Amino acid sequence: MPELPEVETTRLGIQSHIVGQKVKKVRVRNGQLRWPVPESLAQELPARQIDRVERRGKYLLVFAGDSCVLIHLGMSGSLRITTTDDPILKHDHIDIEFENGPILRYSDPRRFGCMLWLKESPLLHPLLKQLGPEPLTEHFSGRALHALSRGRRVPIKTFIMDSHVVVGVGNIYANEALYMAGIKPDRAAGTISAKRYEKLVECTKEILQRAITQGGTTLRDFVGGDGKPGYFKQSLLVYGRAGEPCLACGKPLRELRLAQRSSVYCVQCQK
Repeated sequence: MPELPEVETTRLGIQSHIVGQKVKKVRVRNGQLRWPVPESLAQELPARQIDRVERRGKYLLVFAGDSCVLIHLGMSGSLRITTTDDPILKHDHIDIEFENGPILRYSDPRRFGCMLWLKESPLLHPLLKQLGPEPLTEHFSGRALHALSRGRRVPIKTFIMDSHVVVGVGNIYANEALYMAGIKPDRAAGTISAKRYEKLVECTKEILQRAITQGGTTLRDFVGGDGKPGYFKQSLLVYGRAGEPCLACGKPLRELRLAQRSSVYCVQCQK
């Protein structure tokens, strides 16, 4: 699944091509995504100019006047900039064509994503209004995490992957941040000290920013908005490396399952 760095990479990849451009036509080949694509998208978006592209958690927000296209890439979705000369592939479900030529094409083999047309503030939409703070802002702090975790027996990895606690820290980057912070993923969230939460927040911000800079993580279907894959996978320290030696101490990395997700950690370096 595309995580926050992949979504941010996509935002950065498409915004220079579509901001300031006027929509010519919207083609919906298959609107049966996680939620049906509303007919109003194709009816009302044409002739509008794209003002800006923002991100909230793993959602992309494409603003056009007083309305907004809310996009989620689901498990396997991607957005890319293309033209009418490029062939339409099997899973290319939606095209937003612009008057100056480019097309923003949405592809999604599993169709777990969404593309909605909102006329109210997207931050008031049920999908967004309960989300926690953005991880790369000052609102995500060790102090706040420590306070929120008191009395919580849920594993720390599950805790930081809860979008009500903080948005966008998915499985890959939770593994990496906990390793960097030296915290075992199944430790109860309520048993971790304020000092260790400060370290965890620092590591989480570092790992996410590095992933964004390197273009996200190429896993299965993800490609950036320019059609190029991300390159952060080669920098992963623990995710996908169960049984391989820890890069710090050399002991074999172990794997456990938390909430049906793979968690890889080092018995020596993480406590």
